[in-house]
Amino acid sequence: MIPANILRNMLLGSVAFVATAGAALADGEVNIYSYRQPELIQPLVDEFTKETGIEANVLFLDKGLVERIAAEGANSPADVILTVDIGRLVEAKDGGVTQPLSSDIINKDIPAQYRDPAGEWFGLTTRGRVVYASKERVPETAITYEELADPKWKGRLCMRDGQHSYNIGLFASMVAHHGAEYTEKWLSGVKENLARKPDGNDRSQAKAIMAGECDIALGNTYYVGLMITNEKDPEEKEWAAATKILFPNAADRGTHVNISGMALAKYAPNKDNAVKFMEFLASGKAQEIYAEQVFEYPVLPGAKVSDVVASFGPIKPDTLPLTDIAANRKAASELVDKVGLNEGPTQ
Repeated sequence: MIPANILRNMLLGSVAFVATAGAALADGEVNIYSYRQPELIQPLVDEFTKETGIEANVLFLDKGLVERIAAEGANSPADVILTVDIGRLVEAKDGGVTQPLSSDIINKDIPAQYRDPAGEWFGLTTRGRVVYASKERVPETAITYEELADPKWKGRLCMRDGQHSYNIGLFASMVAHHGAEYTEKWLSGVKENLARKPDGNDRSQAKAIMAGECDIALGNTYYVGLMITNEKDPEEKEWAAATKILFPNAADRGTHVNISGMALAKYAPNKDNAVKFMEFLASGKAQEIYAEQVFEYPVLPGAKVSDVVASFGPIKPDTLPLTDIAANRKAASELVDKVGLNEGPTQ
């Protein structure tokens, strides 16, 4: 058996390894495979260890998580999968690297719309896909996603790659609400309103607004929090200061949200500890720690948001089940290509 300290170093250092059958069976451990940056989840890991005495080992991967676990097979040390985006959670389930979990504690704390009906994944926090708007040039205080295709925004809209998972999630929600035919026409209108070809990330959309390249952009709420609090790059604070957040469809169905989430790994060698960790993450205390760290909204009803997030104003989340969004992601992706969204406006 590999000693616990060596396994921990292997995990933390993201060293490629293939575990032997008994490698991760040491008492008092849980092994976490994470798409989230280590610094974002470390406070949660520390609190869990403090409360339970169970040592949590974290392996961070920026890609290939599902393929990694599948390749490791029954010898995989993975106990818990942490990731962002409903697409990646469904990918883990469809990739056969998760197993169902029935926990009264988790089901009590996490609303049904944020968990897989079969218990193979659970949401932890949400982020709104909102509109960043210029404080100087956009007097509007309300907007809908549907309005993004209105010609009044021609040449004034920026966004990142239309095929990025954040945008595909939003477009899939439009398919779920309106159907593919409507969404195709809507995406064509959005395309013609673009100020340039989709490019960059969410933060660079805020930069473009400050530079006057566009007046509105699609972005996730938490990036604003990250920019506001970025002490290492004062320029990002300036980008955030130049923009305001508009929560689309606040007056009707609500703003599209995506999630960070968790799943129980298929072969979890430390299953009991994995369940304890997952139940801890679903708790109010952990959700508030997580939300404070990543500037997202806890899924637990009534859980406190960070002061930074509270400053954005209230969010009314779309109640559309995430499973409905996941079911329409392929159609949304095909429509992005069909209308040539990433090619930018025709003139």
